[in-house]
Amino acid sequence: MLKALQVLTLSLLRDNLQPHYEKVARLFNGPNAVYPGIILMARVDCAAKVNTDLCNKFSVTYYPMLLWGPPIKFIAGQWDPKEKNNEILPIDDGRTAERLLNWINKRIGSPFSLDDEKYENDNALLRNASDPAQISRAIYDVEETTANAFDIIVENKMIRSETRASLIKFFQLSAAHHPSKRCRRGTAELLVNFDDLWPKDLSSISLDAAKKSHENNTTKHFWICGKQIPRGYWTFCRGSKPETRGFSCGLWVLLHSLSVRAEDGESHVAFTSICEFIQNFFVCDECRRHFGEMCSSVSVPFNTTRSLALWLWTTHNKVNVRLMKEEKDLGTGDPKFPKMIWPPKQLCPSCYRSQSKVDWNDDEVFKFLVKYYGETLVSSYKKDGLVKIENEESISDDATSSTAHAVVVPLGAALAIALASCAFGALACFWRTQQKNRKQRKNWSKVKTEMRSGAEDDWDA
Repeated sequence: MLKALQVLTLSLLRDNLQPHYEKVARLFNGPNAVYPGIILMARVDCAAKVNTDLCNKFSVTYYPMLLWGPPIKFIAGQWDPKEKNNEILPIDDGRTAERLLNWINKRIGSPFSLDDEKYENDNALLRNASDPAQISRAIYDVEETTANAFDIIVENKMIRSETRASLIKFFQLSAAHHPSKRCRRGTAELLVNFDDLWPKDLSSISLDAAKKSHENNTTKHFWICGKQIPRGYWTFCRGSKPETRGFSCGLWVLLHSLSVRAEDGESHVAFTSICEFIQNFFVCDECRRHFGEMCSSVSVPFNTTRSLALWLWTTHNKVNVRLMKEEKDLGTGDPKFPKMIWPPKQLCPSCYRSQSKVDWNDDEVFKFLVKYYGETLVSSYKKDGLVKIENEESISDDATSSTAHAVVVPLGAALAIALASCAFGALACFWRTQQKNRKQRKNWSKVKTEMRSGAEDDWDA
């Protein structure tokens, strides 16, 4: 089973070795990578004076020197080979591309080959229906989907007076329960500045002013999941053809994760947030219409996480059944990832009451959904330290995934909830309030400084 993202750093001096390492790097790095999101390879020229301090901190004493470890350890900025239980390891057998890749394969138990090609090798897709741990790689795709969705909304100027409240509600849900810590933080930052970027009465803003708000302020100053995202490629959600899976797969994973992370008291507000988000911001008209019909068929409010998670799971399977026929008739499906009733028996045997027909055990299905889209999905963050954001405060997983003290408001006040930006628990509301207070204190401090400076100028005069 593959581990989560690792970093391989090369300290080079001899140019004749560079082509060997570039062969390996092309497998893992860049938009055309065969296995993106698994290993990040970086090269440092220790002969350059600008890198002298960095190379000294990592004890580079010979060339080429290859180091392997989790990203969080490289962010620390130094490495001492004498330190016990060190997670950064020197690679002692990597003088050629073949030997280096062989070392990697042994290290993480992978079957990578220099001859592997993008989309062509079935093994390259790393799909294993009986291995639930594969979903941990989808965290990168959920971030990719979130960033892409935000870009689509901004670029298509979809934030209007009638859609504004729905987006705020979905952002509140994401700030509290998004599986990616980077996206939770970025969404919370957007909520803090939402009123400034998109005022309540957007109808009173001129077309030029609205265009400037969309194009200049948002895209330049806000990275909803961090500056490195979107990356431009998919990992778990990568299809066997460029036009299949990708965004739609990532969006389903995100919605399932939100459904199992929302608390019982928030489940129906989470349901309406998801439905309104798809209705107002999903660009596929037919998909939006079908999803809207399934949302409208719900007559009884959801009172538990279980009921919401099972509804979304059932809805997803209904969509799969419809697309099975369409893709077969039109020949538009992914031959390596055909639509199916999910989860298959290999992935969750206990979800089926019978081996001969589809007879679901809802209790087991819910347990599976919670583990698969909850704990397992974010396991790569917890194991390899990918949650660290340099020079930023950390939001703990416990605080953001638990809203035991959530503010519960009647369904009829949904619009008021959205406008107040306090829909999903104390955390989202507290974050927004604290940030606004901090912003006001900063502005008041600036005013006092200017006043003091003005007084001094008057005195000098």
